[in-house]
Amino acid sequence: MTLTLSLPSSKPILFSPPYAASPTLQTHYGFRFKPPRAAVQISPTFPQFQSPSQRNTGVIVIGAGLAGLAAAIRLNSENVPFLLLEASDAVGGRVRTDVVDGFLLDRGFQIFITGYPEAQKLLDYQSLNLQKFYSGARVYCDGEFHTVADPLRHFFDSLTTLINPVGTLADKLLIGLTRIRVLSRTDEEILSANEVSTIDLLKKIGFSDSIIGRFFRPFFGGIFFDKELETTSRLFDFIFKCLALGDNALPAKGIAAIPEQLAAKLPSDSILLNSKVASIDFDQSDGSNLPTVRLQNGDVLRSELGVVVAVEEPEADKLLGKPVERKRPARSTVCLYFSADENQIPVRDPVLFLNGSGKGMVNNMFFATNVAPSYGPPGKTLVSVSLIGLFEGVSDGDLTTEVVRELSGWFGDTMVGSWRHLRTYRIGFAQPNQCPPTDLMKNPRFGSGVYVCGDHQTSATFDGALVSGRKAVEALLRDSALVNV
Repeated sequence: MTLTLSLPSSKPILFSPPYAASPTLQTHYGFRFKPPRAAVQISPTFPQFQSPSQRNTGVIVIGAGLAGLAAAIRLNSENVPFLLLEASDAVGGRVRTDVVDGFLLDRGFQIFITGYPEAQKLLDYQSLNLQKFYSGARVYCDGEFHTVADPLRHFFDSLTTLINPVGTLADKLLIGLTRIRVLSRTDEEILSANEVSTIDLLKKIGFSDSIIGRFFRPFFGGIFFDKELETTSRLFDFIFKCLALGDNALPAKGIAAIPEQLAAKLPSDSILLNSKVASIDFDQSDGSNLPTVRLQNGDVLRSELGVVVAVEEPEADKLLGKPVERKRPARSTVCLYFSADENQIPVRDPVLFLNGSGKGMVNNMFFATNVAPSYGPPGKTLVSVSLIGLFEGVSDGDLTTEVVRELSGWFGDTMVGSWRHLRTYRIGFAQPNQCPPTDLMKNPRFGSGVYVCGDHQTSATFDGALVSGRKAVEALLRDSALVNV
């Protein structure tokens, strides 16, 4: 069954958080807000929308994904009036969760790494009730499963790792040296370092073809949605460092709990859902050259400090009027979910399975309810299977049939044949393509009063989106009225 997303209604609605909003955040970045020039009067309250009309607010943030939410939180911390516009019916952007037959289905393969530095500043991990994966993976190759374990967290399991066919003993030592190398560098150094592709970096370090094909290609290929490992070495090093410092995890209430927690930090009347932006225009009648935003329903919003564009790269290009140019294709993925009886799965471990065989369309899979039991109803197991690419020429039915056939080779016909298909997600824009050359520390300023954020501006990670939102607002505040103290 192909995922069909509900279209936003024509009438904007205010966001209602799933739980009470926390008190307004206090300033903690060492800035002081100065009144803007006399020609600009900031609206003291958030507008109540009655379309069609024109309203004023301090800052307009377009897009309530992770970047837009981080931008709004930074504005809120300085008590700067803002309005956060979201085209869909909920916050989160690509970070969304659906409820189907009592199961929590994240929209695509998404794992949260607790070692993300910006996330540690913004999120309350305890409230998210993060459920951890096993620190390692189970690799399928040559018709068998082999465990790859983190020796610092699963020492005895790692002893078998040393002698299994997923790489050589030298490979395992090189992993340790790579860990030391990335931990000795700051994030800024990593993200601005000389770069090559990830595959070239792995070969340069000296990793064997065996461990590249059986472990690195399915593991990091599954993170980057890039089976060829052409993604920049900067992103590889950053992810490797975050993995060394944290765990892979899922929030107990689904991946959408992350943006929902961020949204709950904001005034509920500052977020307007079902509000698709049609254009960004510049009103020069008062000489300010500050942009106005026109919604698809006809409403016109005027910013008094600036506009932050926090949507996916293709949509941002359209809104900003960038010339159409040939770009590298975005990273795409397909995620299939199945329901299984709890006695019809091979393991109870919260482990990620990798396809190290070099054959087939399945890249990785896991039993989500083994990681987070709350992802399914009692007595049932949620199976998540991830493919790299969009498989546009293959129907959902044929994809399901082929995935079942492949996994039957892993776990047996009787077991896999009993699983019931729940939903298939095809994610055309899962991540921006970040092959070299890259600039992972882009200037957020686009033009007069317009700032851009999103994972296409920094690293294509949850953390990159959060960092970019903060940095876009800090650039806006510096340009408008803020100074360091």
